[in-house]
Amino acid sequence: MFQNNYVIPSNEPNLNYEVSEIHFVLLISRQGKVRLTKWYSPYSQKERSKVIRELSGIIISRAPKLCNFVEWRGFKVVYKRYASLYFCMCNDQEDNELETLSIIHHYVETLDRYFGSVCELDLIFNFHKAYYILDEILLAGAMQETSKRTTLRLIAAQEDLVEVAKEEQSSLSHIIAQATK
Repeated sequence: MFQNNYVIPSNEPNLNYEVSEIHFVLLISRQGKVRLTKWYSPYSQKERSKVIRELSGIIISRAPKLCNFVEWRGFKVVYKRYASLYFCMCNDQEDNELETLSIIHHYVETLDRYFGSVCELDLIFNFHKAYYILDEILLAGAMQETSKRTTLRLIAAQEDLVEVAKEEQSSLSHIIAQATK
């Protein structure tokens, strides 16, 4: 068997730190209604329903003075309540809970800046924007963007693209309507 006993020098810094992997994100109302789900690990639809049912029951029934971490099925669920919503993220046991809490807070602050004092109705009627913001912050269960300003700039650019596409579609429809007269 061939073994290398030497180290190739590199100009890159040594990045030997673990990146927290989030398995899923849930937003649950105080009444147990699911407002947003994002799955980064494979779960069947039946398993997803069971996970949501179990976790919503566990988290909603907890007293407000208890810590925001729950051990569940060999994972660690970190949650934080903002107004009438519970923001929940599921990590591995060895992941840093405080890092996950900061990701939750970062997401909530970004939502708040985007919507201007975000509420549950904003997420219900603009769920696609809530998903888009989450997708800008998390990629494959890991933190992608830490800057709220950059995230909001990217969202504004996406909205501009949507507006341009709507205008082009409208003008194209107008041209077709004129040509068929």
